[in-house]
Amino acid sequence: MRQSTHRIGMVELMYFLLGALLLLFLGIVAKGQSATQPTTAKAHAQVQQPLYKEYRGVRLGMTAAETRAKLGEPALKSDEQDFYVLSANETVQIAYIAQKVVTISTDYLGGVGAPDYKSVVGEGLLEKPDGSLFRMVMYNSERFWVTYNKSASAVPLVTITIGTMK
Repeated sequence: MRQSTHRIGMVELMYFLLGALLLLFLGIVAKGQSATQPTTAKAHAQVQQPLYKEYRGVRLGMTAAETRAKLGEPALKSDEQDFYVLSANETVQIAYIAQKVVTISTDYLGGVGAPDYKSVVGEGLLEKPDGSLFRMVMYNSERFWVTYNKSASAVPLVTITIGTMK
């Protein structure tokens, strides 16, 4: 058997060095751009403040007694959940764990009385194939999330939910 040895010629060496220098230059330029111009996701995360944190003065973490003081006597009451009928078009369910609010879910029949989605979750609702609208925003630093859901029925139902992260 014959053993083959391959030597790099001067032209190949020049191309290799030129390519290495080009990659080094591109790496420096890319690093400089990322240091001076934050990406959209980073910029958005820095300025993203919760738009919708409470419902009629009720916030996550409040006690059941504090919640009932704000909203009055619920139509249905238990240690785990209260259900309020505030009008013919507005109901709210408050879920508790250890007597602390962990979820607030409000339904607006026909959308009557519902806040504008932009004031709840901002821009960018997802339109599903059935015509319903949805968006969820998570606030990791504050350990909670907010959803906006509008059904596609003839009389739409708008549901806004605030919940704690585990």
